[in-house]
Amino acid sequence: MTSRERVLAVLHGELPDCVPCCPDISNMVPCRLTGKPFWDIYAHQDPPLWKAHIDALKTFDIDGGFEVYSFGSVDPVDGNRNPSEERIVDRRKDGSFVTQRYLAATDHWSERVVVYTADNPPGSNVRPESIGLPTIPSEWEPLTGVKEWPTGLDLWLQIREEMGDQGVVGLSSGASTCMLSSPEAVYAYHDDPGPFFERAAHTIDRVTKRMNKIAAMPVKPDFLFCGGSGTLVWQSPDTFRELTLPVLKHVTRLAADIGIPTHIHSCGPEAELVKMAAEESDLTIIDPLEILPMGDCNLADLKARYGDRIILKGNLHTTEVMLRGSVDDVVRASRQAIDDAATGGGFILSTGDQCGRDTPDENIRAMVETARTYGRY
Repeated sequence: MTSRERVLAVLHGELPDCVPCCPDISNMVPCRLTGKPFWDIYAHQDPPLWKAHIDALKTFDIDGGFEVYSFGSVDPVDGNRNPSEERIVDRRKDGSFVTQRYLAATDHWSERVVVYTADNPPGSNVRPESIGLPTIPSEWEPLTGVKEWPTGLDLWLQIREEMGDQGVVGLSSGASTCMLSSPEAVYAYHDDPGPFFERAAHTIDRVTKRMNKIAAMPVKPDFLFCGGSGTLVWQSPDTFRELTLPVLKHVTRLAADIGIPTHIHSCGPEAELVKMAAEESDLTIIDPLEILPMGDCNLADLKARYGDRIILKGNLHTTEVMLRGSVDDVVRASRQAIDDAATGGGFILSTGDQCGRDTPDENIRAMVETARTYGRY
């Protein structure tokens, strides 16, 4: 089987030739492999993150696609998502720089800035005053040297073509599992939950309209993203159940009706999310199933409880095993995960969230090789 065939087999309830291996290398590893400063990828699109990611998948022969999510500034389904212009408002001696978005139509500067550095992904959602900048810049310069790529549906189709047999390519469903994502939001919800339930209702309406458009696409996505990192970080299971679970149930039912699998990536505590998703929604696959201390998942336990109702994807520790461990550590942990969850299918070997920038190449290769040889049915 090709990587694409292998992943699609699992997504549609079939047994592949071996356990698919999809370690999350979504940002830092692909950028490192380009040999360029990270701002070339994130700010100048040279290459864009999606291309760096696909190139990395091919370098390691990863069964990929789940983390290819950057489709430019124009959404493949709903059009332009951000009509504002990114402007440089500060330059540093080391070559790093800060940008802030400006919307000419309303003469409005965004309240947050983005900090671009050479060896890390950009720091986004940063308050300018926290780094010594004014909220409204007195001077700025245009962000130049940005490489042009197709946008919207044309870009999405190009990504599918470049991915080829290396993996699958999805689309956002428009849903979110993170209705609360900050301390301020938690306080606001408990003071007055009304606006949050209004937002959930609006999300359901938006998802319905978006799903109708996706159903009419001549080329369908292989799966749909349904949310959202840190689902149970700012939301308790009870809050998730009353506020967000109706959204998840709605979007996964609509997707199931048109035969498209659905996917959640939610780092942090996740065991209760797996339970609700498996028992009360039509969700197809969930990851990264992190272990303690960041998460609360036990792969063998989740397989025993829910393995016949939902596909599990995880969960090698990205620091202790992938980054700091030896090749033998990676092989041992990969075999354990396969033993814990691969029986009968419905499992994809992956990592507990994203691999760090300096994860040794040989560790990634060892994980893939173990899935190919040990992960046989």
